[in-house]
Amino acid sequence: MDEDIIKIRSELFKRGMEHRELAKLLGISGAYLSDILNGKRTGKKAQEHIKHACKILGL
Repeated sequence: MDEDIIKIRSELFKRGMEHRELAKLLGISGAYLSDILNGKRTGKKAQEHIKHACKILGL
């Protein structure tokens, strides 16, 4: 999963996209997405959000 988080962060940077924009597409709060990307949330639901984020970003 760490690999996916790195890819997501990189893609957000490349696109000039903010966390909250991706969070809105995922249907979660910006703070929750930030926790996921910073490794503070690692449960099953967080992993599902990571997979969904990868699909949204085409990774």
